[in-house]
Amino acid sequence: MRPKRSNMLKRRALRINQDPEHPLYLFTLTGDELLQIADISRVSRDEDGKLIGYQRPEVKRHIQNIVEYIDSGNVLFPNSVILALTSDVVFKEIRGPKVDHGYAKAGTLEVPLPKSGEPKPAWIVDGQQRTMALTLSKRRDFPIPVNAFIADNVDTQRDQFLRINSTKPLPRGLIDELLPEVSTILPANLAARKIPSALCDMLNRDPQSPFLGLVRQASTKNTQQLSPVVTNTVIVQMLQDSLSSASGVLFPFRNLATGVTDFGSVRALLLAYWKGVKETFPEAWGVRPEKSRLMHAAGIRSMGRLMDRVMSSVNFNQRNAVSLVRRELQHVSPHCRWTSGAWEDLGGLRWNEVQDVSQHIRMLSNFLIRTYIAARNSN
Repeated sequence: MRPKRSNMLKRRALRINQDPEHPLYLFTLTGDELLQIADISRVSRDEDGKLIGYQRPEVKRHIQNIVEYIDSGNVLFPNSVILALTSDVVFKEIRGPKVDHGYAKAGTLEVPLPKSGEPKPAWIVDGQQRTMALTLSKRRDFPIPVNAFIADNVDTQRDQFLRINSTKPLPRGLIDELLPEVSTILPANLAARKIPSALCDMLNRDPQSPFLGLVRQASTKNTQQLSPVVTNTVIVQMLQDSLSSASGVLFPFRNLATGVTDFGSVRALLLAYWKGVKETFPEAWGVRPEKSRLMHAAGIRSMGRLMDRVMSSVNFNQRNAVSLVRRELQHVSPHCRWTSGAWEDLGGLRWNEVQDVSQHIRMLSNFLIRTYIAARNSN
């Protein structure tokens, strides 16, 4: 008679109490055991458009490299996988004399094994490529170190994911999409991008936005790739330029003392200006960058810098704000070469030769602003 299968995965572990609400556990698992208890939460959106998950898509070449290394023989694999565990896990401290030094306690960690169809009690916060490699390796019982912390809410998991990957080559677009969903205190480099990232998400999802559905994000499905034409990193950078510079038109809407941003006014201003841009250049709007440099990084960022000038003289709260923007853009529209021709004042640079490099962005921005100011002053 076969012994009754236990519904718990038990493992010797150390518990470190850095934060009483989120105890940290150190132990080992094999690749098979990892996928028994842990899900890889890849970034995507549900039917209502809400962001779920936080992991980047798997990188096949990187995974294969790890598989080949593990299968090569005697290997050293000190890189740990980081898990977020639900509070359903149980830690039983070893009985007997206390011989620890006060920083860690030894014991047994009991992790419930889910039945078919049940949610797993853990999520992989860091190490999804390593985990996938372990499951593909011939050495299914190869042990790896695991660091795990208790966190039932996704917000804490995303926060740790961003912190862990902030110094790694994590795709900037993925960071920009995740930032609006994190409510905890962030490092300065990430906090600076949180507001523009939230505004970028608004522009891509607001039914009144001219950018509706046009922004490519990390969660964009392969079936959607023909619709989005501009990456979220480009929009975020355009917004950050205006928010962070004292001469930017969005700068006054941020209270630096309290950290509060007037999102209502910023939204109204952005919608008025970019609707005006769309209506001024209808043939160049909403098409891929290789067919229109207006939707290219250089075009978006240059028109963003022109926005700082145009919107300083337009009341975006007026009902005819979009018409006023179109009137202002008439000062530059005859000189723009978004889809054909050459920029005569830029040394004859062909429309499709404009690139996403600082020199071209600076040249194009300066030309648009200079042309706009000269035309307004002559009237």
